[in-house]
Amino acid sequence: MLTPGRSLTMHAESGRELPRVEAFEALYNMGCRPRQGEVIMIAGRSGTQKSGLALFWVSQMNMPTLYFSADMSAFTASSRLASMATGDTTEMVEAGMAEGGRYRETYVNALADSRITFSFGSPITWRAVDEEMEAYVELWDAYPNCLVFDNLMDFDNAESDYTEQMAVMSNATELARATGATVIILHHASDKSWEAKSDPWAPPSRDQVKGGLSEKPELSLSVALDPNSHEYRVAVIKQRMGPCDPTAKRYASMRCHPEVTRFSKIERMTLFPPPEPKPWTPTAVLEKS
Repeated sequence: MLTPGRSLTMHAESGRELPRVEAFEALYNMGCRPRQGEVIMIAGRSGTQKSGLALFWVSQMNMPTLYFSADMSAFTASSRLASMATGDTTEMVEAGMAEGGRYRETYVNALADSRITFSFGSPITWRAVDEEMEAYVELWDAYPNCLVFDNLMDFDNAESDYTEQMAVMSNATELARATGATVIILHHASDKSWEAKSDPWAPPSRDQVKGGLSEKPELSLSVALDPNSHEYRVAVIKQRMGPCDPTAKRYASMRCHPEVTRFSKIERMTLFPPPEPKPWTPTAVLEKS
């Protein structure tokens, strides 16, 4: 048992705010305060760059991260990181890796300082999580600061079983408490609701998140992408220690750059898509190196 004072003293460090990311300024201005040791859910419909956002977020925070990916292949995840680091499109990264030589070396070196460790496999099992955590501690003598699970429905037996999904959320909470790590878990919102059909580029409300599981984490973010303007909309539909809007009508906007897996502040709104990226050429890569 702990008195309130002792509890506050012991856990003050684990509850500190996560390092801020410049691209998320509009989200912070809404009162969103992601904290260390919390369970955070990113929910959205299919094709809304949930994985890209999670990858960008942990990369920009530059904290030791263990990323469990059942939704992305190993090459997709690593090429996205290389694209993010160099500003080259994923197609350019793929072409450069296939070309080999100095081009391959350029992209490999761009990932040298990354603090993200991946675990690939589908479905995600808790046995695999335990083994990866043990290996991580053996290698670094510390728990990771962040754990990312991409995504909830890719856990073993959790594709459609509500009981299993609830068990995943409970285990994720226990893991966050035991290790002090921030747990970011990705999840789907309904693509078949009336709102999804009538306003597909609006962040889904809390009741559209599958299984009602967005109520379990300390912080739940609802995301949507407008493919015409590349405006990325993020709503805070649950926040235990701050303002939230379960309807997702109030949201923060940022710019999404899916071709390079980057996000940025919106300086000026435009209704036109960005120009098409230039095709990959060996000269373009070598100039950057």
